[in-house]
Amino acid sequence: MNAITENSLSFLRVLPRALLILTMLAAPVLAVPMVRGDLGQTIEAPSLKKKGMGFVLLVSLQRG
Repeated sequence: MNAITENSLSFLRVLPRALLILTMLAAPVLAVPMVRGDLGQTIEAPSLKKKGMGFVLLVSLQRG
């Protein structure tokens, strides 16, 4: 009977910590359906105007 009591007390001592860790790990997984359930309104950054300097920089860096 003493071993059962010790095992149950050690289990009860570890249980709050295990529940906290489980909650921290499960929170992002449970939050995904809430985020995807919105009305489709997304905030996007304005698109940058292309100036064509990327290819010129790439070529000039390769030559150096």
